[in-house]
Amino acid sequence: MRGFGGILGILIDRGSFVDIIICLISSAIVVFLTLPIHEYAHGFAATKLGDPTPRYQGRMTLNPLAHLDYFGSLMIFLIGFGWAKPVQIDARYFNKPKRDMAITAFAGPFSNLIIALISCLLANLMAFLNYVTQPQGFMISVISFIYYIFFYISAINISLAVFNLIPLPPLDGSKILAAFLPDRIYYQLMRYERYFMFIIFALIFFGSGISNFLSVITYKVYSAFDYITWLPFELILG
Repeated sequence: MRGFGGILGILIDRGSFVDIIICLISSAIVVFLTLPIHEYAHGFAATKLGDPTPRYQGRMTLNPLAHLDYFGSLMIFLIGFGWAKPVQIDARYFNKPKRDMAITAFAGPFSNLIIALISCLLANLMAFLNYVTQPQGFMISVISFIYYIFFYISAINISLAVFNLIPLPPLDGSKILAAFLPDRIYYQLMRYERYFMFIIFALIFFGSGISNFLSVITYKVYSAFDYITWLPFELILG
């Protein structure tokens, strides 16, 4: 089972029909649950720090229709990562704009990592049940099917967090970096925000180096989560 790369990756690797079904279900859960949670987390943090803009714009909801970007959602299905409509933030409402903007920016990727950790725990629960009950026939397939859905949800969420933490505009990482940069340098970066996004996607789609780097980081984070969430079951098994 392919961990990353979406449906296109599965087709390139000549994966099975079951792999495609698992990818579709996992991607749908990410699109209709994870992406709204990510954007809601941004809005929630901003609102708590004094900015009413997300509430005025109707973004303080988990209704996916309020958050989805259709092309970004399609990318989740095709390549394993994508985006939703960004929540608009007005830093003029913040008491400490740079700090509060960094907190607001980090809230989105942090929500992805929490979802990834929970999904990894549920995947390991399936592995534990498989080990303890030693199911036969159809039940093996069911447990395996559920395991890979949670595995894929975890992998996508980690890749979303890693991608969004790249410290280049307009990604969340740039707003976190801004908290540590002099205003003059940060404003220079923001002048070219629209161009950075094209550069990032060009490097990911056509430059295997950065794509491989992101995949390695994602795999290492997943491995750490897998180790941590398996520990309770290992203790039970003795």
